[in-house]
Amino acid sequence: MLHYPSIPDIQFQLLNLKSRIIQTPIHLWNTPLKNRLLGKDTFPVFKLELLQVTGTFKIRGVFTAIDQMSDEQKSNGIVVGTGGNHGIAVAYAAKAADIHAKVLVPRTINAMRRKMIEDLGATIVELDSINMILEEMEELAQRENRTIIHPFNDPAMIIGSGTLGYELLQQAPNLDAVIVPIGGGGLAAGLSCAIKQLNPNCKIYGVEPIGAASMAASFKTGKAERIEGGPKSIADSLCSPKTEEYSLSICKDFVDKIVTVTDDQIRSAMRILFEDVKLAVEPAGATAMSALLGPLKAELYEKKIGVIVCGSNINCESFHEILNSK
Repeated sequence: MLHYPSIPDIQFQLLNLKSRIIQTPIHLWNTPLKNRLLGKDTFPVFKLELLQVTGTFKIRGVFTAIDQMSDEQKSNGIVVGTGGNHGIAVAYAAKAADIHAKVLVPRTINAMRRKMIEDLGATIVELDSINMILEEMEELAQRENRTIIHPFNDPAMIIGSGTLGYELLQQAPNLDAVIVPIGGGGLAAGLSCAIKQLNPNCKIYGVEPIGAASMAASFKTGKAERIEGGPKSIADSLCSPKTEEYSLSICKDFVDKIVTVTDDQIRSAMRILFEDVKLAVEPAGATAMSALLGPLKAELYEKKIGVIVCGSNINCESFHEILNSK
């Protein structure tokens, strides 16, 4: 039988995290542009997790995982594979706990994210492709007896993500739906299992870039799927090459629907968030917004919708380049 985090599990960990993370605010988007795009009686509520420590939700799960490590595991160190944001969170939390972290990244990693990881004292190992990262992470853990903090298929990461869902419903208890970005599925799994236990009538919509839609493929086949040829999207934080069984199983139980968006839709959402909401987000952080403005627009008309703005780790040069590319 599948074990997923209970509300007491999530509440307990949220208390544990209280002094180490930010209770990120919510923001009701209610401008003339919103009214033109979505109608005056549709109410998007942004959960501003981009303001979290290290710039993303990831720190919630990483601190949770480190809390569960033994002294021996801490002395042997941590290894993770990441497109960037998970590595930043691990480097930050490992430094706080005086643990050595080794972070595997693709050569294409955003320069700002790489610098953040290095500045926090972690050792970077560069690989040619993101497709190699998860397998190499497993091998390195075996060779060096390091503990893996998996970016999305770790029960601790999912409890941590559950604290975000719990927190959101304390701030906005009457939501009709929540839209959550999906990379590997850890955020969606934790958030959805928290929200559905608190409010079973709240619909959960997952959204993936069309070039990195491993969860959508997994929902169709009912088993963990890998993206042939590897993922490709401007939302590189969501470019997991595959899903994994544990996070997939929780998503299948609690996520109502998966939709996909194009890179152009993500770019458009980034621009609107910047110009109308005054938020500078990385592409992954605009993905839930792009789904609201695109494939979910009609379905969520006149609803109160939680929109997870999950990350902000992008430099000025990349932000400008993405918005002006086609």
